[in-house]
Amino acid sequence: MAVKLPTEYSEGSIRVLKGLEPVKQRPGMYTRTDNPLHVIQEVLDNAADEALAGHGKRIKVILHPDGSVSVEDDGRGIPFGLHPEEKAPVIELVFTRLHAGGKFDKGKGGAYSFSGGLHGVGVSVTNALARRLEAVTHREGMVAKLVFEAGDVTEKLQLRKMIEGDRRQGTTVRVWVDPRYFETAQLPMAELAHLLRSKAVLMPGVTVSLVNEKSKETQSWQYKGGLRDYLMQTLNADPVIPLFEGEGFAQNNDTFAEGEGAQWCVAFTEDGQPVRESYVNLIPTSAGGTHESGLRDGLFNAVKSFVELHSLLPKGVKLLPEDVFARASYVLSAKVLDPQFQGQIKERLNSRDAVRLVSSFVRPALELWLNQHVEYGRKLAELAIKAAQTRQKAGQKVEKRKGSGVAVLPGKLTDCESKDLSHNEVFLVEGDSAGGSAKLGRDKESQAVLPLRGKVLNTWEVERDRLFANTEIHDIAVAIGVDPHGIEDAPGLSGAIPSTSASDAVEGSEPGKPAARGADVLAGLRYGKVCILSDADVDGSHIQVLLLTLFFRHFPKLIEAGHLYVARPPLFRVDAPARGKKPASKSYALDQGELTAILDKLRKEGVREGAWSISRFKGLGEMSAEQLWETTLNPDTRRLLPVHLGAFDFLQTESLITKLMGKGEAASRRELMELHGDAVEIDI
Repeated sequence: MAVKLPTEYSEGSIRVLKGLEPVKQRPGMYTRTDNPLHVIQEVLDNAADEALAGHGKRIKVILHPDGSVSVEDDGRGIPFGLHPEEKAPVIELVFTRLHAGGKFDKGKGGAYSFSGGLHGVGVSVTNALARRLEAVTHREGMVAKLVFEAGDVTEKLQLRKMIEGDRRQGTTVRVWVDPRYFETAQLPMAELAHLLRSKAVLMPGVTVSLVNEKSKETQSWQYKGGLRDYLMQTLNADPVIPLFEGEGFAQNNDTFAEGEGAQWCVAFTEDGQPVRESYVNLIPTSAGGTHESGLRDGLFNAVKSFVELHSLLPKGVKLLPEDVFARASYVLSAKVLDPQFQGQIKERLNSRDAVRLVSSFVRPALELWLNQHVEYGRKLAELAIKAAQTRQKAGQKVEKRKGSGVAVLPGKLTDCESKDLSHNEVFLVEGDSAGGSAKLGRDKESQAVLPLRGKVLNTWEVERDRLFANTEIHDIAVAIGVDPHGIEDAPGLSGAIPSTSASDAVEGSEPGKPAARGADVLAGLRYGKVCILSDADVDGSHIQVLLLTLFFRHFPKLIEAGHLYVARPPLFRVDAPARGKKPASKSYALDQGELTAILDKLRKEGVREGAWSISRFKGLGEMSAEQLWETTLNPDTRRLLPVHLGAFDFLQTESLITKLMGKGEAASRRELMELHGDAVEIDI
């Protein structure tokens, strides 16, 4: 029998994707592929950015009978002259080059100060995933037209002088989407109408229209009342207090750029489904983000301050942000100079400063309003206190259902107060010193800390029934509420949210014993996230590997259901002096690569070489509680990596870890190091 040789891997094996090829090969990395709404939204966002910059008053979306979609605006029109460096028409570059756009320059004189466009790949993605695209621009007394098919120019730039009947300025883009790239080529009409309506709400005075040529129907939106009218029309129940609305934008501020800030309108209702919408530079952020965290922070601190000032809190009741926010409906529109979004479809804002930006305007405005309207302030306080009492009663019910057979939690565990599995997380921390900082810096409501002494036992070849001879492993299992098990246990549980009630645990099981095959091994899980937190150095990496080995071998369902994470604390801190109006700053770097990038940025900002100071953390124990919270624990600013199998299946991963962790695998380990050792960068 002939042995099939492996495929040759050589210099010729490397393929370089050019132009729009990356988008066509992996469209899901650049847009939603369930339907083409997002690729049309990319064109719409460009039209909205023109209006946001004050250069347009009308936006029209036309649905043609042949299935194509046009977006018209009366903005400045896309330039069609030759680019000074690329020597190609600018309008062609916009639609055919990734990372080409007019929104990168945020300084004075730039085409756009505030815009939703960020990555410069938006309409080029639309073009790549379209069978045909026609772009027409009116400006400087000329009309320019360019036609693309499958992302390539098929009709070169045509120029003519404007004639009577032509509009003076603006852009029209007509798109025939390619159905091959989408699950359905049909646009979700309700979502499209909601998107257009929200654009009109966020741009008072701008008319947004939707024309359906097939049904002869036209919808048009123009709002003068802004967020207030919109929220009132959208609410499912009457508010218990008058709507709280306001705005705030930075002026002569050393911390934020001129014009950065937010508009908001908030309503509190006793029943009904809350309405919650947020936007950044007119881009809808369906998954929220740091601007919503700022609104939440501002509302909570203002209400908490009012409650404390008037001594309204009953004895034994603790007010939490979720209590104030539970019955809040809102529309939030933030303006951020250089927004950092999660992913290309920009569904979540990740800009760290947006928390302080929004909160700094919301909190003082609400504090002033509450103290001017004490009667309404008391109603709002009652609503929040009622929510807190309901939450605490629910927590007590869970406690009462716990049976006497449940293992006593480890004494070293500093538990969290909440019983909500979806929010709770436990940090397995290297060493008592780091554990102390973590306990002081954590969010007591939802974050628990379990310090581990020394390096955990290598459990790859340890029998399951011998695991609990090791104190650290015993404490981990009891703290997280899950007993050791195998990959074949509890079939069909992958991705399910397990119960947090001890009464739902496997009948007849005892704490400290391996779970029975086929039992719901995650029934007693106490935390939605189990996070490994170790030093950023070599020893910390070793502890990470030992813990990952433990979970993969003896708690695989935690990984399969997506509950295991690795926290990434920084290795370096950089302190930079004040420069001009910019105050002194501190930055954190995970590794040498990020440190180099931070120093390069400081040089570009004009900081004198060596004026900064660099600190290297020898371990987590050197960090203060505030530093650990800011860099590693705060959900808005930390970096938390989910652990999953990725491209490997279970057997492949098992074989690889056997080579790495097996006691009798020295030869295999040596071979692995010889093959792949050059790919590893070791921080010694």
